[in-house]
Amino acid sequence: MLASPDAAQARDLVRDLHIPDARIYWTDLLVTGSIGWLAFTAAVLFHTWSWQMFGALFICICAFYRGLCFLHEISHIRVGLLRGFEAAWNVIFGIPMLLPSFMYVGVHQYHHNLATYGTNRDPEYLPFSGKPLMITVFILQSLLIPVFVLFRFFVLAPVSLLIPRFRRTLCVCFSSLCLNPKFRRDVTAELARDIRRREIITVLTWIAISAVLVINHVAWRCLLTWYVAFAGVAVINTIRTLGAHRYTSDGTPIGRDAQLIDSIDTPGAVWTELWAPVGLRYHALHHYFPGIPYHNLNAAYGRLVASLPADSLYHYTLSPGLPHSLSSLYSGRAPEFLRDPRCFESYPEDEYRLRSRQPASSTECPADKADSQLHRK
Repeated sequence: MLASPDAAQARDLVRDLHIPDARIYWTDLLVTGSIGWLAFTAAVLFHTWSWQMFGALFICICAFYRGLCFLHEISHIRVGLLRGFEAAWNVIFGIPMLLPSFMYVGVHQYHHNLATYGTNRDPEYLPFSGKPLMITVFILQSLLIPVFVLFRFFVLAPVSLLIPRFRRTLCVCFSSLCLNPKFRRDVTAELARDIRRREIITVLTWIAISAVLVINHVAWRCLLTWYVAFAGVAVINTIRTLGAHRYTSDGTPIGRDAQLIDSIDTPGAVWTELWAPVGLRYHALHHYFPGIPYHNLNAAYGRLVASLPADSLYHYTLSPGLPHSLSSLYSGRAPEFLRDPRCFESYPEDEYRLRSRQPASSTECPADKADSQLHRK
């Protein structure tokens, strides 16, 4: 939540938008899952290289991408508000895509915390600004993400069962969905047991499904279709991620206002929902109010844009489109408003978080509790 004098007005504008609507979440998840797996089946069954196969694959990628983006919502929803939703998501998307929720839940919060945002403790941040080679390599490596998760679950996980000392390394270094290779996850004994249990469920489910597919002589075709769909999702999400921030941090902790304008909103048109679904086009707004569920972000955006003062820092976060954001990132052009002195001001709640050096969910400043009420604890 923004710490500047605009904060009180902004809080009042969106105070009623923090409660998730279970009907919207469940309907969206089930419809998206049904479309995605029907399209996947069609892509497997249609004649190879036919236009029908490519059409089905396109629909499959869009649906899988939208479905996987719900993991971001799951990481922010307080336990108990949507009972069974995380388990259902794991069945529909997490386990089939080898991305069970433990890979992200408990990790993403470091990306919001003032003490870790933009530092080497941030799993979702690298200094991309003005580094075209680094950006290009980052996009290309996303094509290999399906290989990485296959290797993690079917090679590293079994090895960790045979070599107990490697188990902790697997949990700390290879059990986080992140882009920062320096990130190391904090793992308790309870979390390690939970990861192991979910790993076993994931691997056994894959083995059972693979046996059925082998019997029906479609295993390799399904695996190839899965790989292409996953790679497509990974590339789109990588490009979206590059358009979500300015990535100008030098690795030191920054205040709330600086974090806000280092983030980008791309309201866009209908097509924006394809590459930034489930509220992800309002990424700066999400950093502004991380507790607002995705289906209320558009309403929150409308209220803030219409009511906040013209010189509010929030207006600086708006981008005319993804090409503009990526062009600025490649060139390293720093907008003039990044020099706004308000970005360097410090507020009491900022100091509270920066001293704590802990994830936001475990060191919540009292002034923030109302705005982050939906954070997972």
